[in-house]
Formats: sequence, structure tokens, C-alpha cells
Amino acid sequence: MRPPRPAAGAESVPAASSHLVDPLAPLRTPADPPVDVYLTGTVFLDIIFTGLDSAPVRGTESWAQGMGSSPGGVANMATALARLGLRTSLAAAFGDDVYGDYCWDSLENGEGIDLSQSHRVPGWHSPVTVSMAYE
Repeated sequence: MRPPRPAAGAESVPAASSHLVDPLAPLRTPADPPVDVYLTGTVFLDIIFTGLDSAPVRGTESWAQGMGSSPGGVANMATALARLGLRTSLAAAFGDDVYGDYCWDSLENGEGIDLSQSHRVPGWHSPVTVSMAYE
């Protein structure tokens, strides 16, 4: 199921993950902005193949022992900052495909990143990065 598109002008601040401590809590005042870090950039779906015996050869099939996936690109920085306990907001374009759904859900619900300034682009295929670990 595709996450709902945020309403224009909606103000949303992610709840801090329950396992994180807010490193700036002692310094915060009511006048502080609702986020600590605001990022913008391209979000990729990163696909990582592991356990390859060698580099793939053109025109042949290579089998991988494992594979993982996660939001990449600017999402790497946003995730790292959110995991440090900083209130993180990300403005990015997301495709309206299943890859965009996965990245949106992982960042918003899995990492607590505010995506209220992000948007979905109808008909746009999410950018993909493939990485291969071998030898």
C-alpha cells in the first residue's frame, strides 16, 4: 500500500525513535525549529549483491549468495542523522512505483524521518543503484 501524499503545507515532526536519546534535549527551547537537520537530494533504491565469486561477465548469468536493499543516496545521510537522535527532515522526489513506496515507508516509519516536504512523482520510476561485492 502506497503511503498517503502529505497535504500541502502540512507540518509534521517525526517522533523520536524509542531506542534513541535526544542529544540536544538539554539545549532545546520552545522557540527552536521543529527539526534539527533539513536535507534535500536524490533518494535511490540501493540493491546490494553479496557473495559473488567474481565480477559479472557480460552476457552471462552470475549467482549471488545474498542480496539486500535499502534507501540510498541522500537517504544514507538522513538515516545516519536520525539514528544519532537528531530530528531529521528530508525533501526529495519519490517515484510512485513499488521502489518509491518501499523507500518512503522505510524512511518515514522505519527511521522516523520527516518527509512532509517530499513528494511523489506520478509515472516516475525510482532511481536504482546496484552494488556488487565479490572476491
